[in-house]
Amino acid sequence: MIKCNVTVCGTVSKVATCRTNKEGKAFVSFAMNIVIPAKSGINKTIEVSVIKDGTLTDVGSCNIGEHIEVVGVLVPRKRGDALYFNLSASSISHQPAEAEDCIKGVMEFRGKVGKSIEDKTDKNGVPYCQFSAFSAEKVQDGFEYIWVSFFLFDGKREAWLQPGVKANIKGALSVSVFNDKLDFSCRVSEMSEYVPQPYNG
Repeated sequence: MIKCNVTVCGTVSKVATCRTNKEGKAFVSFAMNIVIPAKSGINKTIEVSVIKDGTLTDVGSCNIGEHIEVVGVLVPRKRGDALYFNLSASSISHQPAEAEDCIKGVMEFRGKVGKSIEDKTDKNGVPYCQFSAFSAEKVQDGFEYIWVSFFLFDGKREAWLQPGVKANIKGALSVSVFNDKLDFSCRVSEMSEYVPQPYNG
């Protein structure tokens, strides 16, 4: 499970349309492009699908080419080599605070820790712990995996943090491009071991 509470600034790429859900409630959907900066190589543009409760009158004109800011919950999904981003919006601003494209916010993650957990020191001599973990989603007969790099500062690595352990993690989200691939990273603010509870039906 990966869920990100974010503020996204980007450019409208698909015109806003209004539809109704099964309960008959109106919602608006459109798409926006966000340019993600590269650590090395060239920048990458991703498309985010946005849904907002209400009508076109409520949401306002989201014209193609307009630079807007959207606040909401972003959920990434992987299908093969492709990543899809769905953003359930709580608010849309037509006067964004940021001039540049960006995705900023907090990631909530549940998944399994990878094989490598490293204790390192940054250029200022501050110790930190670096590890990767993956979130798995069942898709038809198999699973899709999204990996995230985690950086744990301001605290000692707890004994339970071992390869293969399931964890709940929360922290500041960072999205960048490395070798033409999207790279998710997170500076940990909260972390706990995840122990699945037996289902009591």
